[in-house]
Amino acid sequence: MKFFLLLSAIGLCWAQYTPHTQQGRTSIVHLFEWRWADIASECERYLAPKGFGGVQVSPPNENIIINNPFRPWWERYQPISYKICSRSGNEDEFRNMVTRCNNVGVRIYVDAVINHMCGEGNGAGTNSICGSYYNAQNREFSGVPYSAWDFNDGKCQSWSGGIESYNDAAQVRDCRLSGLLDLALEKDYVRTKVIDLGGEAITSSEYFGNGRVTEFKYGAKLGTVIRKWNGEKMAYLKNWGEGWGFVPSDRALVFVDNHDNQRGHGAGGASILTFWDARMYKMAVGFMLAHPYGFTRVMSSYRWDRNFQNGNDANDWIGPPNNNGVIKEVTINADTTCGNDWVCEHRWRQIRNMVAFRNVADGQPFANWWDNGSNQVAFGRGNKGFIVFNNDDWSLSSTLQTGLPAGTYCDVISGDKVDGNCTGIKIQVSSDGNAHFSISNSAEDPFIAIHAESKL
Repeated sequence: MKFFLLLSAIGLCWAQYTPHTQQGRTSIVHLFEWRWADIASECERYLAPKGFGGVQVSPPNENIIINNPFRPWWERYQPISYKICSRSGNEDEFRNMVTRCNNVGVRIYVDAVINHMCGEGNGAGTNSICGSYYNAQNREFSGVPYSAWDFNDGKCQSWSGGIESYNDAAQVRDCRLSGLLDLALEKDYVRTKVIDLGGEAITSSEYFGNGRVTEFKYGAKLGTVIRKWNGEKMAYLKNWGEGWGFVPSDRALVFVDNHDNQRGHGAGGASILTFWDARMYKMAVGFMLAHPYGFTRVMSSYRWDRNFQNGNDANDWIGPPNNNGVIKEVTINADTTCGNDWVCEHRWRQIRNMVAFRNVADGQPFANWWDNGSNQVAFGRGNKGFIVFNNDDWSLSSTLQTGLPAGTYCDVISGDKVDGNCTGIKIQVSSDGNAHFSISNSAEDPFIAIHAESKL
């Protein structure tokens, strides 16, 4: 089977920084909590034709079954064994998915949970997806097998055995996170999932030997800018990337949100934009996919009934759409959106067309930056693409240098190029590369994007 781990235990050559997508495919999508059968179908019917390079899948290994609360999303992150056996499907279904996706040029990236097992308070028994025995108190996991010798209990120096200070690198490496049984892995640098927002005891750069790292500052800072919080403006994005204190571009996996922080967990806080903030979210994802920094991952979520109490969502634990614990099929509506409470942001026209934009602009330099000193900005990618944003409270009307050849282009945000025609706004680029752009501040999507393959 051909699939790739997001976290590799060994980094021996520069190849670990290459995403290994098929040539010309520059983004992946996280199909969070999807069934293997649905992912296989989505690779064939949508992801491959639309130019997606890969899929990040939820942890495929056997996990404990949590019934209080009922089947939360985070039970997937409490391993019992490494058998490929989860609510997404069994090993045969996983193998079939990997084969079918690779056959159409879409790679599979595994969210591998190798730092810990289940929580210490989960008792003993066979209440796991495939019935493997465990005894959390005695540190017994017969499906691996692990025993007490395989855990960090003797190394942790905190009084409780858990992480009491995130400023203490030894505690972060050797102690339990939220009660999860911490494995005594041979190499320090694969013990921990690091969320580096700056000022942490363990930094992202310590993991460069393994491959690309998840740049959590990216979504947090971009969300703050798009929300216009703390005096931030889009004009300040001119030096976006390393100039904002991020890791080097060829070491970064970037995203606007992930399964964790879209629920207020993990990293980023309230600034994180999600599908619940659709207008701003599309702008943020559009900016990410147009800008050359990092390797990009798009999120694909499911809806849940939120219940805010004192500013926190009391329902942030809710698992995927299900019938008595069995994940619901991802159904496809006539308008190509998804049913059964699957959000499928990757199918939103504005996002999937920007995935294509990034493919077209791959390798082209960041060029022709323009801003009004506030929240109207534009930039190009060599002579292959150009994008304009209006996040101000007034309209934009400007003639800008696009860097593109003369011609009529279809704006891929408001519409699609279909049979040589455009279902959205048309942009005329003159012989000198200039084009006039008008974007109302009340537009449904206050940005315009054109590229070489959207030329009519």
